[in-house]
Amino acid sequence: MKIHQLKGYIQSIYLVEYPQQLLLLDGCCRVDISMLEQFITDDLSRPFSDLKLIVVTHMHPDHAGAAHKLRTITGCKIASANMPKQWYTGLSGRLSHLVDIALATWVASRIGKTRKNLWYSPHLKIDYALTDQDTLPGFDDWRVLLTAGHTDRDLSVLHIASMRIYVADLLVKVKDRFIPPIPVNYPQQYRASILKVQALRPASIMLAHGGEVMLTEQDFAHVLTVAPRKPFTIWTPAKNKLKRLLLRKKG
Repeated sequence: MKIHQLKGYIQSIYLVEYPQQLLLLDGCCRVDISMLEQFITDDLSRPFSDLKLIVVTHMHPDHAGAAHKLRTITGCKIASANMPKQWYTGLSGRLSHLVDIALATWVASRIGKTRKNLWYSPHLKIDYALTDQDTLPGFDDWRVLLTAGHTDRDLSVLHIASMRIYVADLLVKVKDRFIPPIPVNYPQQYRASILKVQALRPASIMLAHGGEVMLTEQDFAHVLTVAPRKPFTIWTPAKNKLKRLLLRKKG
């Protein structure tokens, strides 16, 4: 087993190589497909169809954006959390989908990337529904952990033998500090997820935004200290500012 870390459009991509098959630890952006194909066919000298499974950790554009098209091209399967409904449900969900695409586009511009089309379906059609402590279909050396908080369905995947874990957006590395992502929609679940990963004492942690890292006990303590106690989204600072202005006027 070998894990290749590739530079995606706005996130790190982790492709796991085995002699007979390949595993993709997240669904990438739709614009990452050609780069991923070139790496597999040119650098690894393997057919693209060796990609057998994609784990979609959650539904944001840089984690689910390429999944459907990769399945169409390669014939691979898609695995994701076993949830009763889609993340982007109803009118508010569709609006959130558009906002998340816009945010991914903004992030790309901030890091100097050319503007690309990031559109993808807001509804994920999966082949395997995963629950906490499942092993990945066809890759039973990987264990699934439900690490909700960022959204209600975030997954992490642990390579059991090496104790290396991919946590997607559970943590973000900014200026050599580890912090919670934005948003944290479910703060109590988020704190529980951090404690779950900490209790594993992983050898390393693979981040979608920050590469493969090792966290100390102090790092985990810092994340828990700064983790929000109430839901925190991109709109929270503006809402809090408006509340303060209204309170000043009343005073």
